[in-house]
Amino acid sequence: MAPVLLLLGVVLVLASPAQSSESSASTPVTCFTRGLDLRLDKADVLCPSGCPVWQFHVFGNVVYASLSSICGAASHRGIITSSGGPVRVQMLAGQENYPAVYVNGIQSQALSRWSSSFSVSRPNSGPLEAAGRPVSTARPPTGKRPKKPLEKKTGNKDCKADIAFLIDGSFNIGQRRFNLQKNFVGKVAVMLGLGTEGPHVGVVQASEHPKTEFYLKNFTTAKDVLFAIKEIGFRGGNSNTGKALKHTAQRFFSAENGVRKGIPKIIVIFIDGWPSDDIEEAGIVAREFGINVFIVSVAKPTTEELGMVQDVGYVEKSVCRNNGFFSYNIPSWFGTTKYVKPLVQKLCAHEQMLCSKTCYNSVNIVFLIDGSSSVGDSNFRLMLEFIGNVAKTFEITDIGAKIAAVQFTYDQRTEFSFTDYSTKEKVLSALRGIRYMSGGTATGDAITYTTRNVFGPVRDGPNKNFLVILTDGQSYDDVRGPATAAHKAGITTFSVGIAWAPLDDLKDMASEPKETHTFFTREFTGLEQIVPDVVRAICRDFLDSKQ
Repeated sequence: MAPVLLLLGVVLVLASPAQSSESSASTPVTCFTRGLDLRLDKADVLCPSGCPVWQFHVFGNVVYASLSSICGAASHRGIITSSGGPVRVQMLAGQENYPAVYVNGIQSQALSRWSSSFSVSRPNSGPLEAAGRPVSTARPPTGKRPKKPLEKKTGNKDCKADIAFLIDGSFNIGQRRFNLQKNFVGKVAVMLGLGTEGPHVGVVQASEHPKTEFYLKNFTTAKDVLFAIKEIGFRGGNSNTGKALKHTAQRFFSAENGVRKGIPKIIVIFIDGWPSDDIEEAGIVAREFGINVFIVSVAKPTTEELGMVQDVGYVEKSVCRNNGFFSYNIPSWFGTTKYVKPLVQKLCAHEQMLCSKTCYNSVNIVFLIDGSSSVGDSNFRLMLEFIGNVAKTFEITDIGAKIAAVQFTYDQRTEFSFTDYSTKEKVLSALRGIRYMSGGTATGDAITYTTRNVFGPVRDGPNKNFLVILTDGQSYDDVRGPATAAHKAGITTFSVGIAWAPLDDLKDMASEPKETHTFFTREFTGLEQIVPDVVRAICRDFLDSKQ
């Protein structure tokens, strides 16, 4: 038996080196450690608990591009839950067409090509012990001496912006010029100074149907962005720029896609030739979302081609402002280097980003509330509910939209002023706490009181001033004179009449044009239905004032 035991001992000793290429214990990793950060072809890792699922970057399904988060891929595959756990990672060769698949609560993203891949599975052994520190986020080049992990670059803090490059992928541009366009976009991205605390960029391709190539959250270094741009494939089709602009304005700039609060949002549209569809409506949508739209036009249509253009004024109708700053022309895609810096200077000029101010974050609104005896307590509550539904549409902050409320009978009472509450929650709470006064109706005196005491302190401020008057009957005093004085003071006035409110009084109080600034409902319950109309009217007037 002794020789047998000796032979077994030898076999075990010889077998152990064969296992050295794999980790015998798990290596703890972070939520965002990527496959390309691993130094082994196969490794057992330990994912932490509580990873924020919405921040995972996952590309593919079953086989994942190596720039994917390991823990994100494992969650997508169903190997682990939010509690974390052990994962076996097997590195694989690169491939083409990583699909986008929604599974296990995670939406992976598509990628046309990547240089390496990995798969994930449950380790064959039991629970793994943690060994060592979390792996580095920098993978040394093959055959070279490992370098110390580099800290993430903060980027150009003086040019902090969230930028979507809307590139032309139509048949107008063709494959060759499409590649030249990508080179130009890459140069712009590099000169911007990308980084965690600097500009972030993403790319959407406009063709027959828009396609988001990558989001703001996906890459924060110039190297990664350049590679991602290089990998974008040409789609072809019509240049439906309007469709792509609307898609980008509505879906690209969200928190889950990496947009940051309080930072200018910019769309740079590249058009080779002219758009195939209507772009004006999309431009309006972008402005309403507070997005600064630039158009970079290349190879403008010739005189002969102008007849094919749906709207020759598409540039001025789609940019943020038709003042020359938001439009940029490049003669051709050849020799574009000298055009990079001037465009970057525009994109970094935050003081020029006029569309960052929107109707939702740059208005002062006073609600002038009829508290007369004809209203009654229950109907008064319906008026307060209407005001709350309008108010909560706006971004109420100390530097954003501001709300105030005044109740009137023969007397006036400021329920709260612009400076009393700087959050939406506190404003809504204050509205719910307003007590019904009951009494007569002196709307004219109330307008004069509000103009002087509530709007007076903010008359020279940056926000546009709006007055919304709610009343259910005729005023005992003159309303035309006080309303005209309010209009001359720069206050846009909306009249909301209920029940027996005379139309002539409502129009006398409303700003011009009277028809679009006057609202009426027979019943107090009908106020709920006109909330969207009032909000749209305020935004429309705000946009008109900025043209």
